[in-house]
Amino acid sequence: MSVRYSVIIAALMLALLPLASAEEIKIGVLVDLSGPLTTYGNDIANTLSIAEKDINSYFAEKGKDYTVKFYVEDTKVDPNQALQKVQSLHSKGIRLVIGPMGSGEVANIKDFVTSNKIIIVSPSSTALPTIIGFAKPEDKKYIFRFVGTDDLQSKAIASELRDAGIKGVVITYIGNAWGRGLYEAIKPQLDEMGIEVAKVVEYPEQTPADFSPYISSLEDGIKSLGDKYGYDKVAVVTFSYEELYTMLAQTPDDSPLLSVIWFGCDGNALSGKISNALDKAIKVGTYSTLFESKGPAFDELAKKYNEAGFKGSPYQYAMNAYDAAWVIALAYAEVIEEKGSYDADAMVEKMKVVAEKYSNGDYGVQPVSGAIKLNEWNDRASGDYAIYYVSSKGEWETAGIWKFATGKVEWTHKPVPPAPPKKEEKTPTPEKKEEKKETPAPAKTEEKKEETKGVPGFEIVAGILAVALAVGLRRRA
Repeated sequence: MSVRYSVIIAALMLALLPLASAEEIKIGVLVDLSGPLTTYGNDIANTLSIAEKDINSYFAEKGKDYTVKFYVEDTKVDPNQALQKVQSLHSKGIRLVIGPMGSGEVANIKDFVTSNKIIIVSPSSTALPTIIGFAKPEDKKYIFRFVGTDDLQSKAIASELRDAGIKGVVITYIGNAWGRGLYEAIKPQLDEMGIEVAKVVEYPEQTPADFSPYISSLEDGIKSLGDKYGYDKVAVVTFSYEELYTMLAQTPDDSPLLSVIWFGCDGNALSGKISNALDKAIKVGTYSTLFESKGPAFDELAKKYNEAGFKGSPYQYAMNAYDAAWVIALAYAEVIEEKGSYDADAMVEKMKVVAEKYSNGDYGVQPVSGAIKLNEWNDRASGDYAIYYVSSKGEWETAGIWKFATGKVEWTHKPVPPAPPKKEEKTPTPEKKEEKKETPAPAKTEEKKEETKGVPGFEIVAGILAVALAVGLRRRA
């Protein structure tokens, strides 16, 4: 080999050396790509593909020898699937995870991730820590959540009901930690407001194919409330994922459930599955809350989202996931630089510091989901909730926003009740004429007696006639 070629090869090797030595930050992603939260799960996956490019460009510009790589797994929001997938990621040496999405999933994997010191950041799990099995903050050390929890959301929904003049509700929820937790969070607030809960209907976590029994039970509750308060003063409250629109599609056209407002939540807000029951969704509104917080970098992300060929703009959960990716990557790099190797416990503490610095723009990049302030449970501590509804155009539009600072809703479109059910008009039934029974004709001597028997005053009339007849005969004489 000539000296010339040796020099060229050596130069190439030196040029490639930084790339070869760059450490890959492996981050697992547990999202729903084929279950009841596919609208949001696919959105998270799409947005993280942008985050991967942005973070890697940042590291390259800063001369840091790190690259980020996401390993996406579909959990279908199934707690058992979530456990299997996180175990699979762990076997591949992955100790950092964005997700899972559901609180039931978090509850089911918490023991495994805690014992193996896997750090997870859920962008959408909102159940209160005690609902999903945590007794104290230390138990939740490795589990972060970059979304407001249900103690906030339940306040927003209760405020909606109060402002809409609702006097009674029926509540249905999916039978997992998240659905049950929302019900348990809102029930005492409704009691305090004097809003009657006539019926509570839980349905299985494995979405039923036939909602008929649950619909029938809800109808019974709405009928009793409608008779008591009037249909414009009662509502359906549903803590459901996107299967809400399967339930709505199966609701009969003449059901009393379609004569009241429906109030949803973050599990179905902005769902693309309204097309399953569009006319009915328009009729009942499905006014649904969604944690909403936008940071200074949102517009730039939305622009990249469209340039990548994705429609619309990222939903809130995807924005939370995008910021989670940055915090994880930046914290990991700092731990390695300070410790010389990865340390899970140091990573937990570093995450809290980096989240605040990232929120303040200290790294030269800005958050897309606004300021990230964590409480002692490593959960997002505050935030506003947008309220969306299905408008007459068949599209999701903003109805208002619940402000954390005031605890009140600022309405742009206050809920309007559908038309009440038509009262059944009773058509008069024709009277049945009694058939006269034929009786034998009486003797002539008895006929007069029978005809006059029981006629009031007959004797008086007969007497007057007799007198008149006598007078008349006398005058003729």
